[in-house]
Amino acid sequence: MKKIKRIDVIAIVSIIIFAFSITPITFQNDTYYTIAIGKHILENGIDMQDPFSWHENLPYTYPHWAYDTGTYIIYNLGENIGIGGFTAVYIATVVLSVILGIVIYLVNSKLSKNNIISFLVTLGVLYLLKNYIAARAQLVTFILFVWEIYFIEKFLENKKFGYAIGLVLISLLIANLHVAVWPFIFVLFLPYIAEYFIAVIADRIIYKKSKVKTLKFKIKRLSKKDGKEEKVQELNKKLQELESKISKIKIKREEDNKNPYKIKIKRNENVKWLILVMVICVLMGFITPLKDTPFTYLYKTMQGNTTQNISEHLPMTLINNTNAMCALVLVLAILIFTKAKIRLSDLFMVGGLCYLMLSTRRQFSMFVLIGSIVLTRLIVDMINRYTKDGMKQAESVVKNIGVAISLTVLMLLWSYYYIKPKLDDQYVDSSSYPVAACDYILENIDLENARFYNEYNYGSYMLFRGIPVFIDSRADLYAPEFSGNKDEDIFSDFINTSSIGVFYEDTFKKYDITHIICNKSSKMNMIITKTNDTRYKELYSDDHFVIYERLNVNE
Repeated sequence: MKKIKRIDVIAIVSIIIFAFSITPITFQNDTYYTIAIGKHILENGIDMQDPFSWHENLPYTYPHWAYDTGTYIIYNLGENIGIGGFTAVYIATVVLSVILGIVIYLVNSKLSKNNIISFLVTLGVLYLLKNYIAARAQLVTFILFVWEIYFIEKFLENKKFGYAIGLVLISLLIANLHVAVWPFIFVLFLPYIAEYFIAVIADRIIYKKSKVKTLKFKIKRLSKKDGKEEKVQELNKKLQELESKISKIKIKREEDNKNPYKIKIKRNENVKWLILVMVICVLMGFITPLKDTPFTYLYKTMQGNTTQNISEHLPMTLINNTNAMCALVLVLAILIFTKAKIRLSDLFMVGGLCYLMLSTRRQFSMFVLIGSIVLTRLIVDMINRYTKDGMKQAESVVKNIGVAISLTVLMLLWSYYYIKPKLDDQYVDSSSYPVAACDYILENIDLENARFYNEYNYGSYMLFRGIPVFIDSRADLYAPEFSGNKDEDIFSDFINTSSIGVFYEDTFKKYDITHIICNKSSKMNMIITKTNDTRYKELYSDDHFVIYERLNVNE
């Protein structure tokens, strides 16, 4: 049995403490519809139809049905055992956050063979990902993506069948847990495949394989003809000279490859089998109750305008994201100003992730998550090139019990810094979600005959409370690319109405709106209030939200 290192114990305990400290208590809007959808699936199955909006016949793809179902089961369990559903979901989120941190550490330490650097990088990754830690499907897929890199690299190392099975299972899981990011599985295969093809092409050009084959073909063809002996001898001589020259080139190149200037290129024949594994992973997209959704969801999303109006989908401006800029500068500084060398596949990986991050800011999470593996490898390579004993001295220091206790206390203090501001937080932020307003609606308004106009950010909470909505944070549901109705773009109507790009009354007439709930700071409410618009009767008001009844609906 392999002995557990003290640094592993310190690292894992520290990661658990820090992961717990950065897990938010207050839920994001997606969590509320996740619970509601999970309940609906268990009671009605996957009917591919939306049950929560008052819009009729809206098809819904249930893009993370498995996660939704699992979350509701946890929520319901919490209700049944008396700790509360939200408390159960929060505990599950903490557990997933801890698992993510431990997985990042284990994968980095196994691939880089350095525990201390892996530990420090893991803490940095968790810090940068703290805004992405939430009760959402992405938290599970983060864990699976890190394992995917590990399985790919270990499969290329020894071609063991178990790693291939792991990759196939990851594809199957993500196709059912979070279909929107399923195509990203194959993005992570591409750097390894690209390195292999470049190595193959380089071999063909450098070793003049095409020319050798041409000469051999000519010799074989002329050998069958009479009177061509002299020509055959001449070609054989050229072939021998060429092969001798290639032999010298091969020896020189092998020496150069042992210590390349910056980029290490390796031709790994196991990549051929990796391509086969990738094809099998593609087939996993069919093993889902969502029909062809894994193959069409991302394409439809990119075709619509939802990505142009949701903050996390917009392109990133580095000057406005200090964390992303610092992470990028760190990688570039190590590459440019040190003797560290990078594998071509790693260079492709960082370059591709950087492109995705700049294209859409939500991919910053993947740049940090997957890029951490490349960064750890770079730092370890740099240390090994500048020191004789690598990290052995540092490891010996960590073995000291006093140092171990000091590190643990330091982590507790650092974690307390993040926990302290959240001690009074609630699972539902009443300033962001209409908690009391929903109580009023359920007690005083006939939902059978009401059509509420609401805003995007809190629609999920309303449907969680059982109130049919105009829109919620499932943006794709309300886009014509998914609804199939090109004449009615609910999402665009909301964007134009909320920004006062169109007169809100026109939208209300179009959809026969009977009631309006809006934030008091919204443009719409300011106009209604300032103009004393008599078409709207105020029914309810609190510090953050107001409810209006729209009078003379049929006029």
